[in-house]
Formats: sequence, C-alpha cells, structure tokens
Amino acid sequence: MSEARFRNPGWAGNTGDFELTEAEVRGSEYVGRRSPDGGHPSVAPSLPYMLVAKNPDAPLLEGPYRERLGKIRSRYPTARAALIPLLNMAQEIRGHISPATMNEVAGILGLSEAFVRGVATFYTMYNKRPVGRFLVQVCTNISCNLAGADEVLAAFLEHTETELGETSADGDFTVAEAECLAACGFPTCVQINSRYFEDVSPEDVPALLARLRREVDEGH
Repeated sequence: MSEARFRNPGWAGNTGDFELTEAEVRGSEYVGRRSPDGGHPSVAPSLPYMLVAKNPDAPLLEGPYRERLGKIRSRYPTARAALIPLLNMAQEIRGHISPATMNEVAGILGLSEAFVRGVATFYTMYNKRPVGRFLVQVCTNISCNLAGADEVLAAFLEHTETELGETSADGDFTVAEAECLAACGFPTCVQINSRYFEDVSPEDVPALLARLRREVDEGH
C-alpha cells in the first residue's frame, strides 16, 4: 500500500451536497485580520494571535488596545481572572513576554509581580524572549512523530539555516518543537504564528517558507 493512501489532505470533510474549496473550508480570506480592539466584548479575551510584525517597545495600552483592555475587564469579576487575556494581548503587541512586560501587566491589573511572573513562566505558549517574524512550531508528539515529524523538523532547520530555538539571520524564522497541536488526523501538523498547516511533509517545507517570505514582501 503506497504512502499516499495514508495522507489526509486536511480538508476532506467536503461531503454531501456541498462543493467547497480548501480556501473556503479553512477561511483563508479572513485569517489574520483580527481587529486590534478585540471585536465584540464576548470574544475580546479569547483567541490569542501572533502577528508577523513584532515591536518589543510598543506601548501596551494605546488606541484600540486600550479599548480591548476595557472589553476584557468587562468580562471578568476580578483583575486576576483577566491576567491571561492581557498576557495574550501583550504578546500579540510585542511578540514576547519579557520580565519588564510581566511587571507592566502586574501594574495594570494591580497584581503582584511575583504572581504575574509565576503565571507567565508556567505556560509554554508565552515566548520569554524575542522570536522571528514567523514562529514555526513543529508537532513531534506521537501521531505526527509516526508520520515523519522529525524529518519535517529537520527540513525546517535546514532550510532556515538555524538550530532549534534560534532565529534565522534575516529575522524571519524561529523553529521549535511543540507538543500535541490537537490536529492528530492531519500529521505532520505545523503551527506558524497562529495558523495551522496540516499534512506537512519535508518536501513541502521550501515552498511553505517561500510563501511566508512572500507574505512579508507583500505586507500581509
């Protein structure tokens, strides 16, 4: 039985009377266009998003982001409950959560710096140091591992000319391993910033990196 028989295209749920393209299934037209103000208050605290542009010195509460903080606070009875949404917002703005950012978040919410640092350092989803424009996280957990995730990871490192956790010389890519990304039906799964790429093989990597570089050039 050929290897192709085992590969899931990632959008094979197109059944019945529907004729949908992959772009329509994935929602490619709106991915990455989340409003800085968070949209409706009910969703403002959710869906942390990692932008291509990262500015470690950007203010946390300027313009629409101040509006978003107000929406976040409106959804929670205590400042402590709003901590993770505010850390998500801080990482979206600055690209990583530095000790100085942790202290600033503590001041905004009136929490102790030690408490905020304990939460921020507990979760692997927070970058504790700067990363490239694209943070490439390759799932190497069991399903992806059995489907060749180690080879996919090696291909990303080879084509970005980096080591694990290192940022490429052009500042575009940081490559890391990830635990289960909850897309076990479509191995190997790769999360790049806040987008998922499924059924990735080593042969797909050069074209995928070229696509991301093209997005930077086109200002997406």
